[in-house]
Amino acid sequence: MVKRPPVPHVSHPMTTRRQLRRFDLKHLKTHDELIGVDEAGRGALAGPVVAAAVLVTRDFLESRWADVNARRINDSKQLVVAERDALYLEFETLAAEGKIHANYGLADVAEIESLNILGATKLAMRRALEGIYAPSAFAAPPAEPDLFSTAEEIAAFQPEVRARILIDGLALRGFPYPHAAIVQGDTRSLCIAMASIIAKVTRDRLLVELDAKYPGYGLAQHKGYGTEEHRDAVLRLGRCAEHRDMFLRKLLASRIDPGQLGLLTDD
Repeated sequence: MVKRPPVPHVSHPMTTRRQLRRFDLKHLKTHDELIGVDEAGRGALAGPVVAAAVLVTRDFLESRWADVNARRINDSKQLVVAERDALYLEFETLAAEGKIHANYGLADVAEIESLNILGATKLAMRRALEGIYAPSAFAAPPAEPDLFSTAEEIAAFQPEVRARILIDGLALRGFPYPHAAIVQGDTRSLCIAMASIIAKVTRDRLLVELDAKYPGYGLAQHKGYGTEEHRDAVLRLGRCAEHRDMFLRKLLASRIDPGQLGLLTDD
């Protein structure tokens, strides 16, 4: 009798997406709140880098909405535009109802040129988080008031924030918020995936606005990334105010005569 080889197990996409919620629930065993952070536009040639932060609780993760809809949420790059836009609208409703908290921040091209892309990404993430908690909220709290505390000490006491911050990618040095770095976090954590969708939709909408201001580059289509169409447009038209000069020089140096690098300046 011929022995058949075992059939390899293939993970179903919905099964994988359900694991995002389980991942977050595990991290809430020791915390009351979980904040996922992700960015969009870090590798683009033009436009700002945008970060978003989404706060969830156990109540939300165990809610009917999360139970039914978590399977629809994934890394924003894995979703089509209609899926991202629909989820973004639902996130707005959830935030308005107080079931989640969400905020975004951005760093513009001038800040990217000044701080480099890593520094600008950290700035955008900080701005997103500041809309939820200030960095000082994560400082060690003073001793809890007791019977001998004054009325002023009791009134001023702020209990420790029991929130854990999960950031997609590697740990950020010098970042003002304590955080756990989750590599490929937008495919592992629900709140990070939600943040990735908010960051992506927010940035895409900004690039559509920039396309109207700087026509000819196709910003509404490629959202500022280095497509062949975008590179050809820069060679034809020169850079606009929303292009990242350092990124353009590295990418286009091998495609044009060194004497034509003036195309990449505003002069």
